[in-house]
Order: sequence, then C-alpha cells, then structure tokens
Amino acid sequence: MSKALVLTELKAGKAKKSSLEVIHALESQGVEVHALVVADKVDASVAAEVGAQGAKKLLTATHESFAYYQSEAYAATIGDAFKAGGYTILAGSASSLVKDLFPRLAARLDAGLAVDVTALEVKGAEIKVRRPMLAGKYFAWLKFKAAPALISVRPNVLGVGAGGGAAAAVEAVAVKADSRVKTSAVQGGAGGKVDLGEAERIVSGGRAMKNAENFKVLQELADVIGAAVGASRAAVDSGFAPHTMQVGQTGKTVNPNLYIACGISGAIQHLAGMKTSKVIVAINTDPEAPIFQRADYGAVGDLFQVVPALTAEFKKLLAQG
Repeated sequence: MSKALVLTELKAGKAKKSSLEVIHALESQGVEVHALVVADKVDASVAAEVGAQGAKKLLTATHESFAYYQSEAYAATIGDAFKAGGYTILAGSASSLVKDLFPRLAARLDAGLAVDVTALEVKGAEIKVRRPMLAGKYFAWLKFKAAPALISVRPNVLGVGAGGGAAAAVEAVAVKADSRVKTSAVQGGAGGKVDLGEAERIVSGGRAMKNAENFKVLQELADVIGAAVGASRAAVDSGFAPHTMQVGQTGKTVNPNLYIACGISGAIQHLAGMKTSKVIVAINTDPEAPIFQRADYGAVGDLFQVVPALTAEFKKLLAQG
C-alpha cells in the first residue's frame, strides 16, 4: 500500500477545502493518508476535518514563527517529516504556497514533481497523474518512474467526500524553524471575501472595466451569489486590480462551477487559467470576441448594463427561495 502525506493548509483556523479534496482523492484509492499542518497553532477541530475525509493521522508542526509562510523552514520541517514517516507521496493543493514550496522539496527529496494535476491514479507502487500541457491546449497522463512523488492538485476538480470518518490521531513532529529569511508580516490583497483559488463561483473583469472603482459593480454581483472577484491580466496591468486577483497563465488557475467573464476578450493566456470552469458566461460588446467560443452562455452588450441587471435578477430569485 502506498503511503501519502498531504500538506493541509488552513484558513481562519479551518482546513482548506482544496486540501481536503486531496486527502479524499488519495484515501478513496486505498492509499494510507496522513495530513500535515505547519502553522503557529492548530485547532483541535482540524483533526475531525481531515479524519472525515479519511486521514488516519494529523501531524502538526507548530512554531510561533510559522504564523506566516517561511520557505526554508517549511521545506526543512516538511522534508524531515516526510523522510521519517516513510511516505511515497507528498501532495497538496496547487496554491501559491505550494507552488513556491514543492520545487524546493523536490530538490531536497530528489523526487519527481507534477504540478496543477486534475486527476490522479495510485495502483500499488504505480503513480499516475493527469495535467494540462501547453497552457491547457491538451491534457496528458504522466507516470512517475519511481517514488517519492510530489503532486499539487488543482482546486475544485476532485471534490470532497461525504465525511463521517473518525477524527485523525494527532501527533506532533519536530520543527526546524531556523531560516536565513523570515516573513514578519503579510499584507492582504484587495481580493473579494471568497478565496479565488477555491471559489465555486467567480465574477471577473477585463480592461473594459475602465478603472478600479468600477469593480464595485462586479463585487455587488459577487456578494449576491457568494462569488469571488477576479480580473484579467489586462485589467491588472492597467492598474484596475491587484495581481492577487489575476486569473490566467501568469495568475491563478481556477476551476469554479460558474465563471462570469465581464469585458474580457478571451486571450489564450486568460483561457488557460479558467477554461476548465464547469459553466462559463461571457458578457462583451464584441460579438466576435474569442471568449464566446468557450462560453456556455453569452450576452452581447455593455457590462455596466448587463451586470446590474443580473444582480437584480439574482436578488429576486434568491428572495423567492
């Protein structure tokens, strides 16, 4: 049986849904799964959350300096825990933290690395993953030649289980907090209330938003339907939105159930970051905009008229229950 360690990230003290998806996906294939949390403190409820998805153990690496991500210290701590536990797989969500951390760990562990995967198969010692290639133009199955295997999984593609498992047994692991570089503070971006990477609904704006102030039109719609607000690179480069909101090849890759593209033309770089969304709605004044070729539904019109109308209709529908 393969044995996997899943780096489990927290948000507001709770395990992120994207991390729980990875635990469930591995456990459902007969892999023995242990979760690992690196933080300044870990709430007791996390053991129940990871256990509900099939994790047998919750390893905790806590230190006051781990209130913020510390690249060198995280890599040393996780690398030692991985070796000590005799794991064959190290997995996590394809978050910004993991994108920085896993290449370091791959070098430290002399391991193969597959990033942003959308499916995985574990059969005995054989480990295979499916991931997009050439900016999502096609998908390929990759097979690890040997363990250990490092895998980051795209959020919202695997889903979580129904739960019901027993709480994971909690075990503290050794911490290596020494680092040449330390993070002392983090300034949050101006993104929406919902985490963009894990959002099930996203409303994004492009250059047609004209200025940063106009993004409040999208935020109003997002607040009504419980969505996150994103932006295209053109909007970010124009100074309308911070990079933390950028969706696309050089931003975040997202996979929501609903993606509403407002004033976004649909350049291949943007499509690479959202084309796997379950339902895509496009709003654009140009009927020939490439985004309409990928959209399930489209509205040719001024977003400053269409979006408020959508917001009003959603309010009516939600009021009706």
